[in-house]
Amino acid sequence: MSDNRRTLQQAAKPFDPACRACPRLAGFLDAIAAERPDYHAAPVPDFGDSRARFLIVGLAPGMHGANRTGRPFTGDHAGILLYQTLYDFGFASAPESHSADDGLQLMDARVSNAVRCLPPQNKPTPAEVRSCSPYLRHDLEHLPEKAVVLALGRIAHDAVLAALGERRSRFAFGHAAEHRPAAGFTLLDSYHCSRYNTQTRRLTPAMFQAVFRRVRELLDQS
Repeated sequence: MSDNRRTLQQAAKPFDPACRACPRLAGFLDAIAAERPDYHAAPVPDFGDSRARFLIVGLAPGMHGANRTGRPFTGDHAGILLYQTLYDFGFASAPESHSADDGLQLMDARVSNAVRCLPPQNKPTPAEVRSCSPYLRHDLEHLPEKAVVLALGRIAHDAVLAALGERRSRFAFGHAAEHRPAAGFTLLDSYHCSRYNTQTRRLTPAMFQAVFRRVRELLDQS
């Protein structure tokens, strides 16, 4: 194991579904739970194949999506393009994700977030991203050789690099950019599949599909 991987392993921490490490986020979730008792309103775990070679890292749970359903990118606009594209490229058993108990399965893929709790206005602070970093490190540590990590947006991209102990200046974010960090996997970037990005056409289905096509090529080569 390389020194980089050894450091990563020592720093990693399995996901804690009862985590309250960030006072602002914990208080925000408490308020939502009181107002909406049918919502998950708690840290959101990863979803997918625990042995997957393909890890997708988003920003944070959405208010009426993952924060409601308890599954990343499920039940809100951001998940529409993501799960359809996962299905199109053979990573999902269905093209839509409605609820945590809808029977959807991911094959050789896993979906996570840089921050596991809903932040106010969908804007986590740098300290909150750092607080969640050990969970992301755990995800990255358990990737098999020649895995592919897809970062949805700059914050997710930066969070992956921080979890690896890599300098951001060495790996500039850009849609469809491809990086080879020392940890041994390929890091790909994409604009986030948010409502704003898809409706303004900053991210089109064709652009997203092109990134997934590259993911499939890399996995098929390995």
